[in-house]
Amino acid sequence: MTTLRHGDRGQDVRVLQQRLNQTGAGLYVDGHFGDATEIAVRNYQSKIGLVSDGIAGPKTLAALAGADCSCLLRHSTLATAAARLGIELAAILAVNEVESLGSGFLDNGKPKILYERHIMYRQLAKPRHSDDNVAELKAHAVELAASQPNLVNPRPGGYVGGTAEHQRLANAKLIDDTCALESASWGGFQIMGYHAVRLGYASVQEFATRMAKDENEQFEAFVRFLEADPALLKALRAKKWATFARGYNGPDYERNLYDTKLQRAYQRHAAGCSMPEAA
Repeated sequence: MTTLRHGDRGQDVRVLQQRLNQTGAGLYVDGHFGDATEIAVRNYQSKIGLVSDGIAGPKTLAALAGADCSCLLRHSTLATAAARLGIELAAILAVNEVESLGSGFLDNGKPKILYERHIMYRQLAKPRHSDDNVAELKAHAVELAASQPNLVNPRPGGYVGGTAEHQRLANAKLIDDTCALESASWGGFQIMGYHAVRLGYASVQEFATRMAKDENEQFEAFVRFLEADPALLKALRAKKWATFARGYNGPDYERNLYDTKLQRAYQRHAAGCSMPEAA
């Protein structure tokens, strides 16, 4: 679905303006996404509780078309997180815009996941009790890697994307439920399951259940991830975008311009947060 933002022009913007007018925006329908349209988008998002970022993305457009928004990320969730973390709201909005997948769920209602076969290999070989035989665990992982390399493998890969990742996960759960759930990244921020207990969840099973509930639960996992990494949280508080991007995205962050994208998104949101509401 198209994403419309400040500066865009065309028929899609005209349709957006018409739909906003149906909610009482009072826009002049000219096909230009200017300041008035951005304010109207923010007002509509605030009215229905969506993240108020002034961008008419798939969630906002779907809401305008009458879709159910009950599982979507709420603006109040971001505002509460900003206060909890001691971070400027505009910075939280920027991170949500740049670092999330946009939506935490697939069209069939299941949470977005990515199953990592090399993590499964590692988790299967990981001792969990004092009497675990490390050599036997490793041998078992090696054996499974030989017989089911798409599910257990010392090398990453085998990705199929979308709903098919859930089938890979289901097959991996037949080998070991806990290791399989730990070996998938979950939701809009792709938090790995093996972090679950460290982030305060009773088990990875509880974590997976909550990731399947709604995007607000998925964002809660991201907030806990920040709280568990003082250096990352400090960088975000100070708006040191390169430091944050390096910590969150890894050494390739520059190639994808994550720091630049974060800075630009923050500047836009900082300006947007001070924009007056439309009369």
